[in-house]
Amino acid sequence: MNQPSVGTTLDVQSFINTQPLSRYQWRVVILCFLIVFLDGLDTAAMGFIAPALSQDWGIDRASLGPVMSAALIGMVFGALGSGPLADRFGRKVVLVGAVLVFGAFSLASAYSSNVDQLLVLRFLTGLGLGAGMPNATTLLSEYTPERHKSLLVTSMFCGFNLGMAGGGFISAKLIPAFGWHALLMIGGILPLILVAVLMLWLPESARFLVVRNRGVDKVRKTLSPIEPSIVAQATAFSVPEQKTVKARNVFAVIFSGTYSAGTLLLWLTYFMGLVIVYLLTSWLPTLMRDSGASMEQAAFIGALFQFGGVLSAVGVGWAMDRFNPHKVIGTFYLLAGVFAYAVGQSLGNITLLATLVLVAGMCVNGAQSAMPSLAARFYPTQGRATGVSWMLGIGRFGAILGAWMGATLLGLGWNFEQVLTALVIPAALATAAVVIKGMVSHADAT
Repeated sequence: MNQPSVGTTLDVQSFINTQPLSRYQWRVVILCFLIVFLDGLDTAAMGFIAPALSQDWGIDRASLGPVMSAALIGMVFGALGSGPLADRFGRKVVLVGAVLVFGAFSLASAYSSNVDQLLVLRFLTGLGLGAGMPNATTLLSEYTPERHKSLLVTSMFCGFNLGMAGGGFISAKLIPAFGWHALLMIGGILPLILVAVLMLWLPESARFLVVRNRGVDKVRKTLSPIEPSIVAQATAFSVPEQKTVKARNVFAVIFSGTYSAGTLLLWLTYFMGLVIVYLLTSWLPTLMRDSGASMEQAAFIGALFQFGGVLSAVGVGWAMDRFNPHKVIGTFYLLAGVFAYAVGQSLGNITLLATLVLVAGMCVNGAQSAMPSLAARFYPTQGRATGVSWMLGIGRFGAILGAWMGATLLGLGWNFEQVLTALVIPAALATAAVVIKGMVSHADAT
């Protein structure tokens, strides 16, 4: 192991790179995974409760369009606002606040009595949901060695898909027995329990503490659980980007000449991917019901779409650490378009349909799960939370567009096959954007 001599400066990332993964770092992985898991469960809730809610309140599909989009709009504001806050005040405080917000308002949503109440509460839930995912990604990326960064961050991010899939599997049993309120109650109580756990056991980012000059003692206390004998010898700490990135304003960092083109291409890629994900997440169960499937079948197949991302995320992360990450992600987006089209052609065979939905989910959700890792590697510590959260925030407009497109296309009388075929377009655009990003702006910040 590389050890500093007494009285030297310890480079935080180099130190993390040379150490084996400790229990302390695995704790960060698990806690961030739980945040993202519950984020996914709450995000997907409306898609799974929509058929039962529509029946219970006696409203048509079009009336649910604004409610479907309300949380997504909140997520935009939550993501865009939380990144700069995390780059200024810290990753931990923003994460704890985010989980508290989406847990409390998800629980409150279970007691809604009309569309207007639910719309407002889902918007407020979205503020917390939007802040959680990007900052969990940022914090974990700052605790992982370069050799495992994409694998661990992408594996953590698959918690989002697992949470969405879990919502579907739970819904298939819970909603017929207890009604739509039950899923929202679970989506509220579990995050509130997690808040207490995070306050006790989630550490702040050591790299953030160094960049913000929070004191040598704080940095030493934060890093010591990884390898105390090495940390104890250091009298100062540094991060590599301090030598090359001097801008104090986080927006000046992500829009500087070094990062501007990559920033815009990351936004476009993630935007197009979320058009696909949220059109299917929000409307696949309803499309299935309209085509004659039972509520249980619709919820189960909708869950398979999310579960596909869980199956592929680890493989995508592994491949990114070994091959060109832009080409890896681009390949998955390309295949997502192919299999989305195939899903649209398979309505008559429920077994084939379920299989193709699973594979389509593996492709598009696998690619989406990898994007935060790609962004976290691209930006320096000074602007990492802002860069990741703004990619996710701008991408949420794609989620809003996807949910709105589903309602609009169904209102225009489009059938299952036509809606699925239309998804080839955003898949092709996402493929092109991420491949071009790799050509014009491929370097990592470290």
